[in-house]
Amino acid sequence: MRSSDQPTVVLPGRVRMPLLGFGTWQASGESAYDAVRTALAAGYRHIDTATMYGNEKEVGRALRDSGLHRDDVFVTTKIPSDGVGRERHVLEASLAALDTGHVDLWLVHWPPAAPGDSVRMWRQVLKARDDGLTRAAGVSNYSTAQLDELIQATAEAPAVNQIRWGPPLYDARRHAEHRDRGIVLEGYSPFKTTDLTDPVLTRIAEAHGVTPAQVVLRWHIDHGIVVIPKSVTPARIRSNADIFGFALTPEERDMVDALAGQGRGETATVPTDVIA
Repeated sequence: MRSSDQPTVVLPGRVRMPLLGFGTWQASGESAYDAVRTALAAGYRHIDTATMYGNEKEVGRALRDSGLHRDDVFVTTKIPSDGVGRERHVLEASLAALDTGHVDLWLVHWPPAAPGDSVRMWRQVLKARDDGLTRAAGVSNYSTAQLDELIQATAEAPAVNQIRWGPPLYDARRHAEHRDRGIVLEGYSPFKTTDLTDPVLTRIAEAHGVTPAQVVLRWHIDHGIVVIPKSVTPARIRSNADIFGFALTPEERDMVDALAGQGRGETATVPTDVIA
């Protein structure tokens, strides 16, 4: 299965990004390798990693050993905010570890704190894209004001902003702010603040014969939001990938939307290895 065989969103440059990705945060060593191999076998065609995760080598090895063609898998990595002034060196190290030749999306992992550094780093990320080292350029953990700073300075909006997201964090206004700027919203930690025993989720899951976790992931997809669940448990990895056989009704989606604000900042009722 190619990445284009799954629901995708189109980034600038006609780059297609699968709406479902596999997160690798907190996975390391052989555990990361095994999880990515399992994910690729389960049908994921979008893998998310980062320099600070320390697992790019394992991600790259899993991709090579999967037997899939490089162009069939969308690969994201991220530069830490302390990489200002070393952007090309950091990316070249990532590419050497991944051994993929290029990445499909390179993100600034967190806004640099020093005044002006965010724009300086963003210019270098754009240069890497223009030089063909990444197909698309984006950011992570940016507020709308921080996104606007980049746009005003360079006249180029990030293709993607990867932020913490899930039903309790749903914010229609913030989603619209991304959409109005042509920025794709990508959500991480989809389960971390979500109580998977919530009656709304369990009722919808029962109606479709799926799990509450699958409802949460499908809710992202139905909103056109990229989502990157993480697990190192093979059965959960496969279950999280099996979300394309059903869709939420508009009424069900509204019911999940209405969970916004519930559990914000709280610890979720969910096994820790499910958390992205």
